[in-house]
Amino acid sequence: MKTVNHWIGGKTAEGATGAYGPVYNPATGAQDTQVALASVEEVDVAVAVAKEAFRSWGTVSLSKRTAILYKYRELLDAHRDEIAELITAEHGKVHSDALGEVARGLEIVELACGIAEKLKGELSTQVSTGVDVSSIRQPLGVVAGITPFNFPAMVPMWMFPVAIACGNTFVLKPSEKDPSASRRLAELATEAGLPDGVLNVVNGDKVAVDRLLEHPDIAAVSFVGSTPIAKYIQSRAIEHGKRVQALGGAKNHMLVLPDADLDFAADNAINAAYGSAGERCMAVSVVVAVGDIGDDLVKKIADRAARLRIGPGNDPASEMGPLITKEHRDKVAGYVHGAAAQGAEVVVDGTGYSVEGHPECADGFFIGVSLLDKVPPTADAYRDEIFGPVLCVVRAETYDEAIELINSSNWGNGTAIFTRDGGAARRFQLEVEAGMVGVNVPIPVPVGYHSFGGWKDSLFGDHHIYGNDGVHFYTRGKVVTTRWPEPSEEVGINLGFPKNH
Repeated sequence: MKTVNHWIGGKTAEGATGAYGPVYNPATGAQDTQVALASVEEVDVAVAVAKEAFRSWGTVSLSKRTAILYKYRELLDAHRDEIAELITAEHGKVHSDALGEVARGLEIVELACGIAEKLKGELSTQVSTGVDVSSIRQPLGVVAGITPFNFPAMVPMWMFPVAIACGNTFVLKPSEKDPSASRRLAELATEAGLPDGVLNVVNGDKVAVDRLLEHPDIAAVSFVGSTPIAKYIQSRAIEHGKRVQALGGAKNHMLVLPDADLDFAADNAINAAYGSAGERCMAVSVVVAVGDIGDDLVKKIADRAARLRIGPGNDPASEMGPLITKEHRDKVAGYVHGAAAQGAEVVVDGTGYSVEGHPECADGFFIGVSLLDKVPPTADAYRDEIFGPVLCVVRAETYDEAIELINSSNWGNGTAIFTRDGGAARRFQLEVEAGMVGVNVPIPVPVGYHSFGGWKDSLFGDHHIYGNDGVHFYTRGKVVTTRWPEPSEEVGINLGFPKNH
């Protein structure tokens, strides 16, 4: 059985406690791998190594840092198929989707390659006679990232490339459900020339998470995951004096106005709801149909859902793979089973799905896609983040009713509007209470040079992730006031408040 160990100080660090967690192949249900679970002492070792590495890495020139990052970008590009295969094997998503994940992560590496532009300071000369003032940004020290199972390569790459480009050292705690991709990212960073200890990976469970949140040498913590855990991360990190960005869950709405192209809207609803088996925080989980278009739109979505090909991620014919665990699959199925009793109409029931033509998948964690119509806002399927391939359709008579429904949600991660009316779209983007908005774009994940993050219960902390916000999160500002008096200048003694003159 394959064992995924830690990566500390540029080399493998075997688990010292004998505690291991299972890693399953979701397509077969078989345990092919185990992952070492770090103790408090092992986390401390990783942090100590990172702290020592910061002593030199924090002073390395920007040109040398970016040279390493350019080489890293080349290696990631050359190994993207290999990384995607690791994602498919442990997460279950189809290979094309896994390749897309790696590509989006590479965008942030490319952003980090241009870090010299992002770290430029400001200078004001002669603010007072003979006095200049400059503003600079400096690294924090050792920072940590705690990342989820659904994007085991992309989300870590949202964090550590920017952090290390800014001069910090990094300790990554990936999901124990699919740890191999993160471990490979660290190996390739060392191969690219990143000094030992700058990027470390410790695998583990809550023990490792809590130690990172408590450790006095960790300056900042980044997190992506569910809202309850994001709240916990924020409170514990702040309690221990750390800077924190914690991205939580979502219930993303897609508003379809009566003038929209319904075929176009239905295609995008399918893609956004069922891609990655719905296991993404930017998935569209609610379609809001305005006016009398609801019946036609639901029929178009249902017709397309029936044609989706669901199977193992390594089969090129598969468009959607399994869920991450048996327990999660059963939880998702429970929302569909209970929907009718709570007032929804079950148009497509994907529970009980079995893969044809792949006997090896008989015990895999598969579920079909489900479509629920006329879902009341009080239903569990509407209120909760299901994190699976279940799409809810709600009806609204007017735009105003629809925007009120969307804005009443506790979450505010992403949202979208489908319309041909530019005025309605502009009004929507200004009125909707969400951090990321798409206009005829169902999953408005920003490109690398803009920042990712939501509002309300979708974000805890002051900064979004990557982009300019990411650079600001991983650095702190310093203002330097400089004066070089002439040798003959007499300053004298003046106890009053300094004046500019």
